[in-house]
Amino acid sequence: MENASRRLTPGEKRGKRFERWLALRNVKFTGTVAEEAYRARVARFIKAIKLEEPDRVPVILPAAFFPAYYAGTTLEKAIYDLTELKRTWLKFLHDFEADAYHGPGIVLPGRALEILDYRLYKWPGHGLASDVLSYQFVEGEYMMPDEYDALINDPSDFWLRTYVPRLFGGLAPFRQLSPLTGIIEIPMGYLASYARPDVQAALEALTKAGREMAKWLEAIGEVNRQALEAGYPAVWTGFAKAPFDVLGDTMRGTLGIMKDLFQRPDRLREAMLKIAPLVIEAAVKSADASGIPTVMMPLHKGADGFLSAKQFETFYWPTLRQVILALIEEGLVPVLFAEGSYNTRLELVKDLPEASVIWYFDQTDIARAKEILGDTACLAGNVPASLLATGKPEVVKEHCRRLIEVCGRGGGYILTGGTAIDKCNPENLRAMMAAALEYGR
Repeated sequence: MENASRRLTPGEKRGKRFERWLALRNVKFTGTVAEEAYRARVARFIKAIKLEEPDRVPVILPAAFFPAYYAGTTLEKAIYDLTELKRTWLKFLHDFEADAYHGPGIVLPGRALEILDYRLYKWPGHGLASDVLSYQFVEGEYMMPDEYDALINDPSDFWLRTYVPRLFGGLAPFRQLSPLTGIIEIPMGYLASYARPDVQAALEALTKAGREMAKWLEAIGEVNRQALEAGYPAVWTGFAKAPFDVLGDTMRGTLGIMKDLFQRPDRLREAMLKIAPLVIEAAVKSADASGIPTVMMPLHKGADGFLSAKQFETFYWPTLRQVILALIEEGLVPVLFAEGSYNTRLELVKDLPEASVIWYFDQTDIARAKEILGDTACLAGNVPASLLATGKPEVVKEHCRRLIEVCGRGGGYILTGGTAIDKCNPENLRAMMAAALEYGR
């Protein structure tokens, strides 16, 4: 009775998540071959995460918007024509072999965001030329320096009535809403704000955007279903960020948060401590919903050159580590995408439980990372985007061979790009897979 009621350890929780990922119930595979291929591919990733030697090095092709380029269309068409979106991503699925599949979830639901006047991004057909094959982030100060107290005291209220109205022009009237805490017993004072025509228009816009989202979700779901039925598992489906990046990317902005390091360091630290549980909760929910145990965490302002070693250790790492450990406690596997380089961070970030995370490196010296982190963490990445974009297939294949020899020994390595790409010679992606098949066993 005591054993039955005891709480599961993080390792046991992760084991159950791995079992769910591997079993993938309620999927009708296209045949026995597809089902066996799916389980072999997932087993490959599980062994790599556990720092064991799989049958060969697993491969994730680093294709962001490449499927649109490869299929001869534009990102704008994929954004606004769901039939075209499905066609392009399914063509990529059937024409390339890999161990995992990136669905089109990164393609914006353009109509829904236009209805709400979303201001954090520009995209082809909305602020960018039709032939552009990417997005443009619109950096700004969407949280003012004197608003730390409002964020710390009530994050939900700050998001609803201050932050979100700045991100979505169509929801700007939400600034006029009364705080929910104003409902003590008699609700008329709170409900009065919903009598405003501009607030009612904002709510109608949300409903209309929701209808567009339903169409988008159906299209994304259909593509992902076909990928699973063909035997290709999903990876990187969960999402989280470092609390410092939550503030520095889309709230205070780069300039704002760099000033805050010096002008209001205590408020910055307090705000990050408030944000960390919100990040953890959202990440766990996304992983629970998908059934995939990995949580992608793109790390932006922790890269070499953004912060000094002391600033990284004081401001960036403590709450990031808090998030990482909380996800590990839930049986999840954080994928720490170290964009740029982390050459000066390697010794410090080793302070994590063994075989619990994936360090996904862009420009970091991965041979040195293997020496420092290889006995504690799975490594991934390091095929340069520049090489994939401009190099020849034989050069790509040779680079992958060297990576496999250096990082694949003893297990614990996933071959993929240093970052995802939008355009390249398709044969360069096939060269990555060929290298794994030839050298990665």
